[in-house]
Amino acid sequence: MWTKSQLTEAFRNAGLHDGDLVLVHSALRKLAPVDGGADTVIDALLEAVGPDGTVAVPTHTWGVVGAGQPVFHQALTPSNVGALTNVFRKRPGAIRGLHPTHSVAAIGPRAAEFVGGHEQDDTPCSANSPYRRLCDWGGKVLIIGAGLDCCTLFHGCEQWAGMPWAVTEHTVQLYSIAADGRVIPACHHQHFTNTWDQYPRLEPHLIEAGAMRITHIGECALRLLDARAAADWLIAQLRKDPSIILPEKMPPTAAPS
Repeated sequence: MWTKSQLTEAFRNAGLHDGDLVLVHSALRKLAPVDGGADTVIDALLEAVGPDGTVAVPTHTWGVVGAGQPVFHQALTPSNVGALTNVFRKRPGAIRGLHPTHSVAAIGPRAAEFVGGHEQDDTPCSANSPYRRLCDWGGKVLIIGAGLDCCTLFHGCEQWAGMPWAVTEHTVQLYSIAADGRVIPACHHQHFTNTWDQYPRLEPHLIEAGAMRITHIGECALRLLDARAAADWLIAQLRKDPSIILPEKMPPTAAPS
C-alpha cells in the first residue's frame, strides 16, 4: 500500500519540482492501493510542488452537460473524468473554473489566475484557456496510470493549429451557475471527440523530441509532459501532416478541408 512519502518521492522522480504548475490526469485504479486514497495522492502532489507550486486537475462535465441538459453548476455538478478529480474539487482551497463542459480546478498561489475567465470562451480549449496557460506559463502535464488518450492539452493543440475538425461549426446554448448563484450564459462550440484515441501514437515522437518522459511507481506508469514543448511539437506536426492523429474514417462534417 503506497504512502504519501512514497508517492511524493515518485512524483519528484517523475520530474515535478518546487514551484511547478502541473495539470494532473489520473486513473487511480492503476495506482491503488493507496493508504488514504485520493486525498493522499493529492497531498503528495501538493508536497511535490511545494507551497509555491500549483496543482490542477480537469473537472470536465461534457458527459452530463450539453444540448439536452445545458446547465453546469460550479459547486454541484460532478466531474465525469475520474474519482480523484471529484475529491480534488471539494478540497479546502480548491478553485474550480466556470467553463460549462471543460472546467479545471486548482490549488495553489496561481490557482485563481489559472482557471479564471474560462467561462468566457466559446470553445473548450481557446488560447485564453487554462490549457493554453499551461504552455505559456511553463507548466507540466502529469498522467498517473492512464495513457495519452486522456490528454486534453492535445485537443487544444488541434484548435490552436487551426485544424478544421477541432470544434463543431454549430453552437449550443449552455449556462454556468457560479457558487454564488450568478448565471453565466455561454454559446459553445463543442469538440469533435474522434481523435483522442489516436493520441497514444504520439508517444514515441514526444519522447524523441524531449517533451515527455515515463517513470513508474510499482507497475503504474507516470507520464510527464513539458506542456510548451509538447504543444510546440504537435502544432508544427499538425500543420505539416495532420494524419498523425487522424483516424481512418472521419465524419463528413469533420473532414479536413
